[in-house]
Formats: sequence, C-alpha cells, structure tokens
Amino acid sequence: MTFSWKRSMAILQKDFKDISKNLYVSTTLFIPLLMAAMYSRMGIETVNSYFMVFNITFTLVATFIQCSLIAEEKEKNTLRGLMLSPASTLDIIGGKSLLSLIGTVIILAASMLLMEYNPANIVLISLALLFSAVFYIGMGTLLGLVTKNVMEASVAVMPIFLLFSFGSLITAYTEQYPILKIAEYMPNIQLVELANQVESGAGLAGVWPNLGVILLWAIVVHILTVVVYKKRMVDE
Repeated sequence: MTFSWKRSMAILQKDFKDISKNLYVSTTLFIPLLMAAMYSRMGIETVNSYFMVFNITFTLVATFIQCSLIAEEKEKNTLRGLMLSPASTLDIIGGKSLLSLIGTVIILAASMLLMEYNPANIVLISLALLFSAVFYIGMGTLLGLVTKNVMEASVAVMPIFLLFSFGSLITAYTEQYPILKIAEYMPNIQLVELANQVESGAGLAGVWPNLGVILLWAIVVHILTVVVYKKRMVDE
C-alpha cells in the first residue's frame, strides 16, 4: 500500500474548504475552548478536570469532525469518486484524517494554555495524547463510513461523546458493580490514569501499560476502519 503526500495534501485542502462552509460542524471546535476558559476562571486545577476537557476535545474534534467529513463525502456521492481515483486507501484515509488531526492538536494546545496545564513529563503526555488522537480519528472515520449523511453522523457520535467524555465517572461505581471494572480499560480512562501517574513522578516504565492499551485501541479501530472501507469499495 503506497502513500502519496501530494494526494493527501490535496484532500486536506478540499476538506478545509468544506468544513469552513459548515458552521454547524466548525463551531464545535469552540466548545472545548470555552470549557477550558471556564475552568481557568473558576480556578479548577485538577488532572481529572484537565483531561475531561481533553477527552471532550477528542470526541468533538477528532471524532465528530472526522465523522462529518466522511459522511459529507457520502452524502454528496463523492466518496465513491475518491475510491475509484488513483489514490490508495492510505492516501484517502490519511488525507481525510489530516484536518481532524491538525484541528485536534491546535485545540488541545490552546486548552492547555488556557488552563495553564504544565505536565510533569510533557513527552509522555504528548505521546499519550497523540495515541488517543489516532484512536478517536479512527473512530470518527469508522462512524462516517457506516452513516449516510452529516445529520446521521451527528446522532451516531452522541453515544461516543457521552461514553468517552464522561465515562471516567463510571469508575466511581466499580466497587458497587464489579462488572464495571472492564471500563477501566477504556482509552479515556487509561489516559487519565496515565496523567495522574505522571504527576506522581512515574516515567515510561510506570506508564507503558497505559500507553499500550491506548495504542491497542487505536490499532484495532483502524483495522476495522480499513475492513469497512474496503467493503464499501466492493458494495458501491
């Protein structure tokens, strides 16, 4: 499977033009920033609160924007044209993911500045955030492939938003309901756990299991995405 940077950049430019015309989608970018500014004004300075904003960024920017971009291509019947073009699967998925990745990185960085979050180990936190971004973008691509239009994509993203933005609240009930312990392996909860360990002085040796779980989620969702994408190529 080959990769053409030129083709991916062309897809990125097209996506940027499309998203700038869609106010409903583009305005979601400001929600995490508003929350970050509010937390800063209120003096909320806990790791859990920082990462609630980050997880909301992942679901609203990485997943929702990505899902909307793919769903819009399907709604306009232009995704089929991309599939039939000389661009490879990697070109298309990679190109369609670039805008979401850039947007996610910018919003995360801006949120950090607004909340004045200074992690004890910026390298480990950045790596964990990158792995998480890859997972959420993959989730967005997958949802976009199985939905028919932007409105349907908006509905499909809601359970993801609730589960991965506020799912860490589930851990408060694990003692009462042991079956909920499985939720501790969700990528958003692993990310918060990793961040708390880093603040306690843990290095790579202490957090690599958390990084591994997040990366595994990312790999699995992208494998599913490629499978569904190739199935769509055959079906359509």
